[in-house]
Amino acid sequence: MHDDITDIPGIRVGHDTNLEAGTGCTVILCDTPAVGGVDVRGGAPATRETDLLHPLYMVQEVHAVVLTGGSAYGLDAASGVMRYLEEHNVGFDTGVARVPIVPAAAIFDLGFGSPHVRPDAAAGYHACTQATAEATPQGNVGAGTGATVGKMLGPAFLMKGGLGSASMRMDDGTLVAAIVVVNAVGDVIDPQTQQTIAGARNPLSGFILPNPFGNTTIAIVATDASLSKEGINKVAQMAHNGLAQAIRPAHTMFDGDTVFALALGPRKQTPPDPATSASRVSSIGAAASITLARAIVKAVRAATDLHGVPAAHD
Repeated sequence: MHDDITDIPGIRVGHDTNLEAGTGCTVILCDTPAVGGVDVRGGAPATRETDLLHPLYMVQEVHAVVLTGGSAYGLDAASGVMRYLEEHNVGFDTGVARVPIVPAAAIFDLGFGSPHVRPDAAAGYHACTQATAEATPQGNVGAGTGATVGKMLGPAFLMKGGLGSASMRMDDGTLVAAIVVVNAVGDVIDPQTQQTIAGARNPLSGFILPNPFGNTTIAIVATDASLSKEGINKVAQMAHNGLAQAIRPAHTMFDGDTVFALALGPRKQTPPDPATSASRVSSIGAAASITLARAIVKAVRAATDLHGVPAAHD
């Protein structure tokens, strides 16, 4: 196993990275159409196609998810992913055309490098061409390129965030994994030691927030289990516990914290009884929260100094 989200069969990850501009995008391709869910907790999200993932809505499959920099501008990267999937005849069959289902979420990194260079459709398409099931690079890559953390005391005290991924195998053999872009207003805490490993580690007290908009942590959790749309939405909700364990504070009005969830197991014709289903969803959701917290820690530990912003060092 790679200890990242590519351990889930059917998932490939590709990146488009612009180190000079300090931005990029990451695409997660689902070679096996996934049942998708989402939970948006932050007060300032930049998202695309999230309504479609809620249980009330019809479509039951997701073909890719995009995590991107560039704030709302960067959501254009999803158009390039749709073009790539259309060329490969992947999408929801409407009878007259196949429409790729590509939810997306963006972080605000416009103040990190160049505010005038953002991931676009070409960047999303390029990320697809780079997608692989091999171990994915982490840190200053893809959507994590312009990510920073620890902004509660102002820009003089922030540190480099990044992209991280982790996976685990549950006792029953089920695989659960996460990939995350850590760009939080809060500090990053290692849940195992309760030590701050990246963030505003200045001893002064008080919250300043002179530029509160450069934030947001966005993530995807995935499993090889077979879950309903209701079940995978519950997993997305529970996975936010991992975000709260590793980022303090989380889910502020200045963050757009969003977690997508994907189930890539075979579709079951006969649903399990409610008690069995509830137990399985709860176990996978708990595993997803632990895995997401570990991916957050890996993101900041894999990051390196960029554009004068220091990274965490052990």
